[in-house]
Amino acid sequence: MSQATRVATGMVSVAAGAVLAFWTTRNLRHARHADAPGKHVAAARAFNYGSALLALSTLADSTMEHYRGGFENRAMYVAPTVAFASLGAALHGGADQRAYSHHLRHAIQIGSAATGTAGTAFHLYNVTKRPGALSWHNLFYAAPLGAPFALLLSGVLGSVAEQLRDQPEHDPRLFGMPAGKALALVAGVGLFGTAAEAALLHFRGAYQHPAMYAPVTIAPVGGALLMHAALAPPRHAARASAFARAWLRITTALGFAGAGFHAQGVARAQGGWRNWSQNLFAGPPLPAPPSFSALALAGLAALRMRETER
Repeated sequence: MSQATRVATGMVSVAAGAVLAFWTTRNLRHARHADAPGKHVAAARAFNYGSALLALSTLADSTMEHYRGGFENRAMYVAPTVAFASLGAALHGGADQRAYSHHLRHAIQIGSAATGTAGTAFHLYNVTKRPGALSWHNLFYAAPLGAPFALLLSGVLGSVAEQLRDQPEHDPRLFGMPAGKALALVAGVGLFGTAAEAALLHFRGAYQHPAMYAPVTIAPVGGALLMHAALAPPRHAARASAFARAWLRITTALGFAGAGFHAQGVARAQGGWRNWSQNLFAGPPLPAPPSFSALALAGLAALRMRETER
């Protein structure tokens, strides 16, 4: 593939990401103005949508990777199954305008978070049991430590959404603090964790394409700005929120554009998409980048709620 073609493909990927990000945020804005009982329910629905996007990413990624591993361990069926259940619960929650939680949805999301935690422990064991233990080679090519983190985050976002619905409309609180502040901190931490996984995998790829620096710079800055907006004193709150909101919209587009760049990576492999059965497994993971979009959208919902608290 020529350099001009690569540049053109990259520009198309970025444009597609921007369009998808605009469409998603517009739909969330319409949902916010729907006949919901309160702003905390609108924020809960936005977190449900973020949870759904993370669950979809985990479902596709875990199914592909565990299939590549031949489902050698029966426990490898758990992650795709739980991710599928989490996706259904999150989509149901996104359409639900009631101001009280759904016990089955909540139980599924708690199970999703627990499965992600257990999966991280299993993957850590897979790395440490190999010769060299926590070596760069094992971190690159053994079970990816960051992969179950997306399922954990999906469960956390979904569970938090259910807890938020049960809060009083006039003063919703989570973890002993105003709900918007707590939600912004949760989404900010998630952005840092997802960026750490991207940093490891892109380091393995030697940052051979300039776009590979984007997720390890844009996403952490977005997480930092989001957490700063959550903790900023009232006199600086408006400016901090406006700056964080603009950066999170860029992060939302980054996730969708990243999927386009990963598709380009698959196309550049030997045989391209004609050899999809091999290149999808050997190339960059298509389901991974939308995780940034999911967390950025959750952060935008948290900022909207934080502004009403002030």
